[in-house]
Amino acid sequence: MCGRYVSPQQAAMEREWHIGRHNSNPFKRRFNVAPTSIVPILRLDAESGELELASATWGLIPIWWKEAKPPRLTFNARSEEAATKPMWRQPLRSARCLVPAEGWYEWQIVERADPVTGEIKQAKQPHFIFRKDGKLICFAGLMSQRKGAEDEPPALSCAILTGAAAPSVSAVHNRMPIVLPASAHDAWLDPKLNDSEKAIALAREAAETEFAHHAVSLRVNSARIDDQSLTEPLDEKVGR
Repeated sequence: MCGRYVSPQQAAMEREWHIGRHNSNPFKRRFNVAPTSIVPILRLDAESGELELASATWGLIPIWWKEAKPPRLTFNARSEEAATKPMWRQPLRSARCLVPAEGWYEWQIVERADPVTGEIKQAKQPHFIFRKDGKLICFAGLMSQRKGAEDEPPALSCAILTGAAAPSVSAVHNRMPIVLPASAHDAWLDPKLNDSEKAIALAREAAETEFAHHAVSLRVNSARIDDQSLTEPLDEKVGR
């Protein structure tokens, strides 16, 4: 799964994907993005067909959703069921996007001795996962543009496609977001690709698999904390 990640600064995204600025309130670099946050996504402009940055809520709300409250736990879409589940089927067929990131966090199950009793207990140790060369990455994303209230603009939301973990990170967690290499970005965004099964096959076959990771502070568990120290290797002597 992917429940937290690091989002790049807008200038870095503009340089990486050669896109111009269309808004006066640029995206800030964020080190602890959590579901329901407003995040940057890359999509094709409906009129020009050019790549653009847009703002979306992380947690997909399908266009047919009628409830006042958004659906729960729709920030990740399992690739194994995305082509058949109503929640994901239409976005996978005709509303795909890319979610830029510097890396993401996963929690590894470890055993620790209680400092008081000595009892061995299970605990979750967060790790920061990133490309070995430090370059930006893109998660395979799905999006939905749902009509807002009478005086509100359409609300854009998104989800991240996930799959089985690559060998380079499987010791940390058995699942991970699908990371698409630059060579697959155009194909993933291509509106001519309107077959859900073929889209899933593309994502799985093209997915990047080589990553580095290290344990990080338990401070990342709090979505209120957002600073660069969260991505730094854990000081084993301190352990926090």
